[in-house]
This record gives sequence, structure tokens and C-alpha cells, in this order.
Amino acid sequence: MRIFRLVMVLALGYLTGFGNAAAAAESLDKVPRTAVISAFEPEWTALQAMLVGREDHVAEGITFLTGTIEGQPVVLFLSGVSMVNAAMTTQMALDRFTIRRIVFSGIAGGVNPQLQVGDVAVPDEWSEHLEAVFARETAKGYRLPPYAQTPPTHFGMIFLQPVELPAAGNKVEKRRGFPVDAQLLGVARSVASSVVLKDCTSEHKCLLHKPRIVIGGHGVSGPVFVDNAKYREYVFKTFAANVLDEESASVAHVAYVNKTPFIAFRSLSDLAGGGSGENEMATFFQLASDNSALFVREFLKALPPP
Repeated sequence: MRIFRLVMVLALGYLTGFGNAAAAAESLDKVPRTAVISAFEPEWTALQAMLVGREDHVAEGITFLTGTIEGQPVVLFLSGVSMVNAAMTTQMALDRFTIRRIVFSGIAGGVNPQLQVGDVAVPDEWSEHLEAVFARETAKGYRLPPYAQTPPTHFGMIFLQPVELPAAGNKVEKRRGFPVDAQLLGVARSVASSVVLKDCTSEHKCLLHKPRIVIGGHGVSGPVFVDNAKYREYVFKTFAANVLDEESASVAHVAYVNKTPFIAFRSLSDLAGGGSGENEMATFFQLASDNSALFVREFLKALPPP
């Protein structure tokens, strides 16, 4: 098992620029740009409508759109849903475009019970909540393999472990989280008060509260859709997380390895199992997507040129 993990770490290093594959990628555009990423189609509908001077570029079946939003040169693309897709497409963009910073815009499940549907969260750090050991269950309780760390909390058989990254000299760096770029976070904080978020859908289904923007705190990602109240409580207790999604931490991971500034804007479409009734994602995902995109637009307007 330990050998397998090391092989995976080395493979990730190859895919994220430590091997020769990245150097061989064909450049599609030389203009310094801000990458604006969304996970799936509804999340970038509003962003595409903002794009001026659109040009389409296709690589390995992925469509990248270049142009400007509020005068800011950007490349828009869909990451695909979940961690591996998001890491793969982000690295593809970094290899083929001149990207100076990365912005993720989309929806998420709420973890912090103080947040509500429609709110936009901009965490200052992202972690991978399922980088873990699924422990063996014995008559005396769960037993971890000898190399694993024992975290202060766990969820049944799930014991959180640090992310292992390739480092110079075939070494391994262990991390609990990936920080958001401090300057980008400062820009987000400076424009937050000027953004008016939506509280009604196009079908006139309205929230019972006015959505707000929350800058800072923690976000987590994993390759699962979470609609479970007990797991939500575990994530909040373990990470003090505001939001939970399936992509942002993997993009933060790739950005960290490539030394590229990163920030994510995530608007709550549901409460990750914390709502009193059925999951509300189907009702409010477009409103949440639009709120995130509204904030991204004002953020891009305030950024200096890349």
C-alpha cells in the first residue's frame, strides 16, 4: 500500500510539470490571462454572456474560450465534475495558455450552519476531505496501518491523512491544505460590499433571506456529492469549513504545484444534507451559479492586468 501511494505521488508529479509531458503541449494562445473555471455547464452560462471578443480553442476534446470580461483578458473553460477532471483540465490550461492566476466560480454545499442557500463563500484555504485511510475494523475498534497518522477526529472508518506532494529530490511534501493567494483574497474583500446578489430564480422562487458574501474561512473538496447531515457535521468539526464541493481543492493543489495564484468563489446551492427537507440544489443551482458569477465579474473588474 505504501509503495502504491508513492507511485501515485510520483505520477502526479509527472502530470503537473515534473516530467516532460507538459513541455510538449502545444501553446494555443500567448496573451497573459486569468483562467476562470467552472465545473459544469450551468455554472458558466452567465460567464459566457459576459465574454467579449470570444475565440474558441479545442484541445483533447476540451473547449477553451478566450476573450475579455470587464477588460480583463481571460480564458474560460469547464473543469468537468470532480477532483481528477478538475486537476487534469487545469493542468491542460496551464500547459497551453499563459495563465497568471486562476479563479474558480461555481456552486457548493454549505457546511457552516451559519451560511444559507445563495450565499457566496470565498475561503482562504482549501483541503481534501477524503484524502484518508479507510481503517480496518477489529473487535477492539479501528486499526490503522503503521504508516498512517491518527487524526484527532474521524468519521467511522474514515481517518483523514495529509496530502502527499512530489518534491525535489524524489521527496514527499505533506500538506493539510492549500492557501488562497493573499492578494487575490484582498481584492475580493475590497469589492464584496459593492455586489448585489440575487435572491429569486427566473421561475420566481425566492429565498427567505438576502444572500451575503463571506470572505475567509475554510473550504473542502472531495470526489463525492455530500447530502448527509452527519458527515456535514463531521466536516464542520474537523475543518471548521464553510463550504464543500467536488473540485476547488484539486485546482488549488495544481495551482500550488505550478506556483500560480488561486482563488475560488462558491455560492451555496444546498446545505450538504443540513436542510430540513429535500436537497434544494435542483431549485437553486442557477441562482447560486449566477451569484458566484456576479461576484467574479466585479472581482475581475478590480484586478490589475495579468
